[in-house]
Amino acid sequence: MTMILDFTSQAEGAAPATFKWPPQGQWTYEDYCRLPEDGWIYEVIEGELHMSPAPQTRHQRSIGNLFAELWNHNKLHNQGEVFIAPTDVVIAGWATPVQPDIIFILKEHLDIIKDERVEGVPDLVVEILSPWNWNVDRQKKFKVYAKAGVPEYWIVDPDQRTIELYVLHGNAYHLLGKYSAGETVRSEILPGFEVKVEEICPA
Repeated sequence: MTMILDFTSQAEGAAPATFKWPPQGQWTYEDYCRLPEDGWIYEVIEGELHMSPAPQTRHQRSIGNLFAELWNHNKLHNQGEVFIAPTDVVIAGWATPVQPDIIFILKEHLDIIKDERVEGVPDLVVEILSPWNWNVDRQKKFKVYAKAGVPEYWIVDPDQRTIELYVLHGNAYHLLGKYSAGETVRSEILPGFEVKVEEICPA
């Protein structure tokens, strides 16, 4: 079945408003690049298009707080580079692209950073849950990140004020811990990096 997206607004150079987009399962990065800049967040996971609206302020507080902590830590220890959404991450065969909320790339893997996007597997991926796409972060992306070989995956829930830290064992994630307000999360992939949950997810 051909998927037809009828966009009411178009960015310059975008596909026509009535354009026969590929069926789910056959989306490519080239198709993604034709999507309009209309305020929606678009991701292509295993050939399927996923759409979500702009995040809420609570989500943005958490992403900003955690990004600041990672940025400051890296400024002191120079362990790699940290990026905040929207940053396209293309993982061949799995995601073309996704836009994780935060990614960290260690110094030995900086060659995957290109001018327009990241082409390869980040060492740390963080997703901040939103009411409308939490199931994608917990299910679809969870499986894809594991299959692609992302060593460490954090899921931050601003509403519940929790952070789950998963580490890759073989080709599956193992829950290292689920942390709540009053507890401290410590990364395995970034030696010395730790944060308090309440500093990332304020009341």
